[in-house]
Amino acid sequence: MNVLSDPTKRRWLAWAALATVFLLVNLHRLSTAVLSERLTVDFETTAAQLGTLHASFFLIYAAIQIPTGVLADRVGPRYVGSIGGVVLSLGAVGFAVSDGYLAAFASRALIGLGSGVIFVSILRFCANWYRADEFATMTGLTGSIAGLGAILATTPLAVTVDLLGWRPTILGLGVVGIVAAGGVFVLARQSPAAAGLEPIEGVPEQPAVTLAELGGHLRTLAWDRDQWLLSVVFFAGNGAMLTLVGMWGVPYLVVVYDLEVTTASYFTLLASIGVLLGPTTIGWFSDRIGNRLLPMTVGIGLFAVALAAVPVFGRPPLSVVAVSYLACGFLFGAAMLALSVVKERYPAGASGIATATVNTAGFVGGTVLPTAMGVALDAYRTGETVGGTVAYTQFGYRIAFGILAATVAVGFLCACWLLVRERDDETTPSVRSSEVEL
Repeated sequence: MNVLSDPTKRRWLAWAALATVFLLVNLHRLSTAVLSERLTVDFETTAAQLGTLHASFFLIYAAIQIPTGVLADRVGPRYVGSIGGVVLSLGAVGFAVSDGYLAAFASRALIGLGSGVIFVSILRFCANWYRADEFATMTGLTGSIAGLGAILATTPLAVTVDLLGWRPTILGLGVVGIVAAGGVFVLARQSPAAAGLEPIEGVPEQPAVTLAELGGHLRTLAWDRDQWLLSVVFFAGNGAMLTLVGMWGVPYLVVVYDLEVTTASYFTLLASIGVLLGPTTIGWFSDRIGNRLLPMTVGIGLFAVALAAVPVFGRPPLSVVAVSYLACGFLFGAAMLALSVVKERYPAGASGIATATVNTAGFVGGTVLPTAMGVALDAYRTGETVGGTVAYTQFGYRIAFGILAATVAVGFLCACWLLVRERDDETTPSVRSSEVEL
């Protein structure tokens, strides 16, 4: 039996192909921090406009999550993932050749359109090819790919852009994306049966789902209080992480500490290393103890504490900033458990739509928070530039980072609510079952 005919080996090849596209997704969506100086000069943007340019990716990304869940449940990851890879790569080419702000905004939105289908496609693939007690680990491992992409979007991207220029660099990523999308089309399938292979022991059979059934699942999700609480958790955790690494983490260090962009990117590199390690570690730990909500709650609480270093101290020692960034990246893995929680509360045929619903909230966070921070910073701009970057007051950054810390603190409160409800439901199980009965 060769690697393509053995389902337990074939699934890793297919996952790797999807993960390669997801790596590019994360590189693109977090590249704005390193590119901010050049984009500000080339497109003559204010902080709010730069934040909105960054957020255009997440705006369309968030908008298509639920339709993506429907497509993933109905069509499968092969077609959804490969087409998404081509679309995001065409958007990258468009961004590289943009001659103005509006063209750049539209191109980055196109990158978001293609990117928006990849993560849910991977989760749907994992639900079809991996056991339930492997799902949080696989979700975490996929999150770690986001960390690797984030690492590439920091110092390696900064060095490459310095050598080649930002436009040739982004153009090259577009070419790589088209090749990776071809790999998804060749290797990924809806299930082992769809690939003509034997079933994998312990992996539940995924039933065909009608549009009427999907509509029923959507209605249930819309009225499920726990889904809304989980969505707030992921809004806070994912939005804060994307904003820190992808937008304002580098400019804060450039302006407040007078660092070069490349040097400042070392700190967001630490956050990305945290993302590389945290989701897999926390997901594995959750699978081992058979509990999602406790590690999610503790992790989100610590995430809020780590973010509070800037608003509390304003200009803490760089060693404190380094520890804060690293901790934020690692603890992002706690927020990702929200996806495992919602997946396990709905039938196998609804896993795509359930995870897409919560994932939507995470990228609404990635849309709202960068712009909110930009608006706060514009209120405290000095009219000067530091290394080509618009300068803001230290107090402005305290306010802006306070927005992030407060948002994650709200996510922590929602996680606490879920944890208390779970313990209450252990004594009255009939209450929980009646709430999400499908």
